[in-house]
Amino acid sequence: MSTTVTPKDTPPPDVPSSEDRGTRLPKAVVLLLTNRTVLLIALLVVLLVVMFSLDAAGMLRGNYNSDYLAAALINLVPLTMLALAELLVIVSGRGGIDLSLGSIVSLTSMVFGFMYGLWDWPLLLSILLAVVFGALCGAVNGALVAFIGFPPLIATLATYYAFWSLALVINDQQPISSPPIQELYDLSATFEIPLIGAYLPLIPLGVVLFLIPTVVVVWYLSDKTTFGRRLYGIGTNDVAAAWSGVNVRSTRFITYTIAGAIAGLVAVVTVSQFASARPDAGTSGNGMALPAITIAVLGGVAITGGVGRVLGVVLAALLIVWLNAGILLAFAGNTGSQLQLFALGAILVGAALLNGITTRRFSGSR
Repeated sequence: MSTTVTPKDTPPPDVPSSEDRGTRLPKAVVLLLTNRTVLLIALLVVLLVVMFSLDAAGMLRGNYNSDYLAAALINLVPLTMLALAELLVIVSGRGGIDLSLGSIVSLTSMVFGFMYGLWDWPLLLSILLAVVFGALCGAVNGALVAFIGFPPLIATLATYYAFWSLALVINDQQPISSPPIQELYDLSATFEIPLIGAYLPLIPLGVVLFLIPTVVVVWYLSDKTTFGRRLYGIGTNDVAAAWSGVNVRSTRFITYTIAGAIAGLVAVVTVSQFASARPDAGTSGNGMALPAITIAVLGGVAITGGVGRVLGVVLAALLIVWLNAGILLAFAGNTGSQLQLFALGAILVGAALLNGITTRRFSGSR
C-alpha cells in the first residue's frame, strides 16, 4: 500500500495562494497595484487629459496650459521637500511621523529673518545657520522619540505647539519684512532653461536652487549609503536590526535631525516666496505638515515603516500640486480652497486603503 505525503506548506487544492489570487487579476491591474510609480504616472496622465479637456470645452475660469502648470511648480518646492522629510521619518518605523515640521518652518523663518533681515549677516551664512537651527529642532524630536521613548505622535505634537508659540513670541507676532528680506523674492522668480528654454515654459528658480538638490541628497542618503540601509532595516524590524548590529536609537535620532534640517531649508524657501519672514509661514491654514504626510503616503510610503521611495513622493507631490491648480480654475472663490482640503483628505484615505490592500494581497511588493 502506498501513501502520499503532502508538504505542510502546500495549500489545499481548493484554497488558492495569495500569488494565485494576484495572478487572476489582469496584468495591467496588478502592475498598477504593485508599482506605485506606474500608478502615479497613470493618475497624472488622467488628470492632465481631464483638465485639458475641460479647458478646451471652456469650462474653466482660466487656461490650464503648460505655462500655468509650470507656474504652479512654485508650490511644489516646499511641499515636496517636506514630504521627503516625512518619508525619512515614516520609513524609520515605530509609528514614525513628524507633526512639528510646519512649526519648525515658522520658527526657523523668524530666526532667518533676524539673521539676514535685521542683523545683516551674509546670505549664505544665514541659510546655513537656518538649516542648522532646523536640524537642532529636529534633534529635539529625535531625542524625545529615540532616547526617551516618547511615541512620535505625542512628541512631535508637543513640539509643534512649542515651536509655534516661540515663532509667535520671538518678534511679538510681527513678520520681518526688511528690504533685504523683500529682495529675496528674486529667488522665487522664473527663469528660462538654457539651450532649450525657448521651447519650454519658464520654471520657478526654487526648483533648481532648492528642490532638485534636496531630492538628490535624500535619494542618495536613502538608496546609496549605509545609513539608508540601516534606516530601512529599523523601519522593517528594529529588533532584527539591533541584533544585526544596527544602532537603532542613533539611526532614528539622526533621521529626525535630517528632517528638521530639511524643514530649516524650507523656511528659507517660504521667506523668499512671501518676501517676508512670517511667524505662521508653516502653520497657516491647514499647515504644511499634513499635506506633506499625505503626499508621502500617496507616494507609497507605508505608515508601518520600512517602505517608500523618493520617486514616488516626487510624483505624488506633482499630482497634488497640479490637481490643486485645476481645482482653483474649476471652482470660483472660497469653494476651490475648501475643495482642495476635501481632495487632500480623500486622497489620504484612498492612499492608505491602497497601501493596505497592496500589502495584504501582494505581500512583499513595494
